Amino acid sequence: MNSEQKNIFPWSSDLEFSRDVSRSDKSGFAMILGWYEKWRISQQLPASRETAATFWKLKVKAKERQDWQLEQWAEAFRWHLNWLRFAKAEGRETRTLEERVRDAVNRAGGRRGLARRTRETYAGWVGRFARWAGEARAVMDEGKASQWLSWLVTEEKVAYSTQKQALNALVFFFREVCGREEVHLNVRLRQTPKRIPVVLSVGEVAAVLANLPEKCRLAAELQYGAGLRRSELLNLRVKDIDLDRRQVTVRAGKGNRDRVTVLPQQVAVQLIDWKERLHEQFHADRAAGVPGVALPGALARKLPKAGEQWEWAWLFPSDHFSVDPETGIRRRHHLHGQTYTNALREAVRAAGIEKRVKSHDLRHSFATHLLEAGTDIRTLQELLGHAELETTMIYTHVATNLSACGVASPLDRIHAGTGMISMGNLTPTSARPWPLRVVR
Repeated sequence: MNSEQKNIFPWSSDLEFSRDVSRSDKSGFAMILGWYEKWRISQQLPASRETAATFWKLKVKAKERQDWQLEQWAEAFRWHLNWLRFAKAEGRETRTLEERVRDAVNRAGGRRGLARRTRETYAGWVGRFARWAGEARAVMDEGKASQWLSWLVTEEKVAYSTQKQALNALVFFFREVCGREEVHLNVRLRQTPKRIPVVLSVGEVAAVLANLPEKCRLAAELQYGAGLRRSELLNLRVKDIDLDRRQVTVRAGKGNRDRVTVLPQQVAVQLIDWKERLHEQFHADRAAGVPGVALPGALARKLPKAGEQWEWAWLFPSDHFSVDPETGIRRRHHLHGQTYTNALREAVRAAGIEKRVKSHDLRHSFATHLLEAGTDIRTLQELLGHAELETTMIYTHVATNLSACGVASPLDRIHAGTGMISMGNLTPTSARPWPLRVVR
């Protein structure tokens, strides 16, 4: 099999044998309802009248349609809503196989204490396998799983790390959901060559930062200046910043490891004013009775009031409230990752940089610029939080002018006119390459 099978929805056979729908309309019904189901699943929304109305507004009405199309599609949704009502009344399953598998993996991951992002990743891979397998019996077959993994390797040609991720997800599914003690997925993963990371020059970093909007500029400065992953940046809390020692503490980073990295001088100065603004917002939320921020692990049970304390507040909070997917509580979350990524993409475009730049490339640039400034490879490994030195060595392929010197954040080398400034004392406010702006 060289492609994923067509998803078989719970209503598919009922539509096929329905006497209320003409043969000529059945293909049109199946097309629009299949489109709706795939969109709904991608958005993790339940099948309902409200979800159907949202889909109609966002997708169907997003462009001009023929009158006959709108009439046929509206009739398809009327048929589907009636089917939902009867199926629920009869106690039938209305979720797709993919949804059922995803839910099962999520619940199993919750019991095992896996992080939400890990649960979502595993659930996504196993759900994709279920969509490929097409039926419940095939999903439970380790042989089918081996075939699918081989298909990913040979046909999809996914990267080696992606192959391992899919393999780990299926092993978790068979062990924790299916209850298998031994799982044998006989597949040979194929190594793929490691790609050279995208690295921006110091001038390009300065140009990107200058084009970012206020609410994302300080975050990007800290990501580049401290060499953080995006998730590490967005999950920073007030207590993780030590202005006196100029250190950033990353809690439960990749591999669930803690580490300490450098806090840039320029960002340290800006954070003094920034934290004062945050404190005002923090007191306003407390006065309004807003629930405290989400806490990691079991702290919410051990310290139920800690989320309302200042030190646990997000360093980069969102400007609006949202529903916590873990608890269903409406509270203030941190800056959304996609919001930050989109702002960075627009800044790269505005700066006229002809590279495919992602947020992680600020971390690549941090590492490369430090290596070029003479930071030894072991120190760089500690700052980046790499478990293996081999991972850090990739930057030796893109760094130039290697020599020996001390460690200072590369952000402090940027200057609007010359591209470099002294690594000594803090630069006065009037001499900074861009004005001090606070994220609101």
